[in-house]
Amino acid sequence: MVCQANPFPHGAKIQTVWYEKKGAIWANGYILAAFVCHHNSLLIYGSIKTPTIDRFSTLTHYSTGVSMVACMIMAVTGFLVFGDKTLGNVLNNFPSDNTMVNVARLCFGLNMLTTLPLEAFVCREVMLNYYYPGAPFNMNLHLILSTALVVSAMALSLVTCDLGAVFELVGTTSACAMAYILPPLCYIKLTTRSWKTYMAMAVVAFGCAVMGISLAQSITKIIKGESSSLSRFPRLTTMLWTLTPRVIIGGGESAQCM
Repeated sequence: MVCQANPFPHGAKIQTVWYEKKGAIWANGYILAAFVCHHNSLLIYGSIKTPTIDRFSTLTHYSTGVSMVACMIMAVTGFLVFGDKTLGNVLNNFPSDNTMVNVARLCFGLNMLTTLPLEAFVCREVMLNYYYPGAPFNMNLHLILSTALVVSAMALSLVTCDLGAVFELVGTTSACAMAYILPPLCYIKLTTRSWKTYMAMAVVAFGCAVMGISLAQSITKIIKGESSSLSRFPRLTTMLWTLTPRVIIGGGESAQCM
């Protein structure tokens, strides 16, 4: 990543902290949001030309490995440049008139255009199977559910300029449940009692603890105004302050909209 302009023209001091004990559990939400893909497993398995467990295992390992390398490159390079000033979306650290970063924002937006339908497919499939099990295909219902999912996601994206708060909440709730809680619960339900089931119970307990602590920390940061997205919505911050009079709302970092 090449920066064509100084992102901190006022000479802000940048510190590189390699390990922060206070935010270790809270950062787990970002990691889970980046790598959780369990909800797409059945659709991806069914899309394989000759679906077998070995082919599915190879596919998941290669795809997750490529994602990990890409995420590590972005995370490490962004952290080395901005240190403790790194935002949830590292592109928001750059000025809005940076040509190369704007190209990166465009590519990021195109990536979201391809990612959103995949997520909507899973949610729509679950809704159809839950509310209309065994029903024949209905084009009107198909269009209504698809439109509702896409419009609701677009509405949420329009009220924030920083993906940090979104990744925190999604990672600490649904991603944590899909990564730590639901898989071992299914294993406990489907297998006979052994030492492995006790290990699965331990994973469930760990997942519940991580979810509770991370969710509490994320909500506290949002209420205190430490999330960069809230600093762009003073009315929302004021409303949160009136609902929690004992919490002093602090000023958040400014963020650049994509």
